[in-house]
Amino acid sequence: MKIGITGGIGSGKSYVCNLLREQGIEVFDCDSAAKQLMLTSADIREKLTELIGPDTYDAEGNLNKAMVSHFLLSSQRNVKAVNEIVHPAVFDAFRNSGLDYLESAIIFESGAYKLVDKVVCVIAPKETRISRVMERDHISREQVEQWMNRQLNQKEMIRKSDYVVINDGELDLDKQISKIVKQCNKQF
Repeated sequence: MKIGITGGIGSGKSYVCNLLREQGIEVFDCDSAAKQLMLTSADIREKLTELIGPDTYDAEGNLNKAMVSHFLLSSQRNVKAVNEIVHPAVFDAFRNSGLDYLESAIIFESGAYKLVDKVVCVIAPKETRISRVMERDHISREQVEQWMNRQLNQKEMIRKSDYVVINDGELDLDKQISKIVKQCNKQF
């Protein structure tokens, strides 16, 4: 059975995936795969350069993150265009990975939910999420809220998911994760 793990910024989705790794469950990280593919895939490099401009990559082949960020933040159409280039390659990489667990912050928006049988949503209270991201990324509350507003809201994620992990700093994450893993293995 293929399991997708999602959650909004600051929910602790990556932390939960690290707990799974500690249990010996390898998790495919869509974000890391996308970053790697944008650097290593000649096809993606060519298409991004054509879309964004000749300075998308520097002379050493590194992605011009500032330029790409500016391009992405300037319109939703730009986000869609970049995603149409990168997402199919990430999906192929997951299919070819042999892994059963996939981590994606935008599992529903990207269509990655179609690659899995069940989706686990990691949630946390809004203020906890904001504090985590401000501390982690050294950005303002307003910047965190902008990112949160760009993502599918937590209620909608919960509605679309099969399981919910509450990462509020109080409930036992290991127990919640173990219960879901056992249920998914029974269904398989």
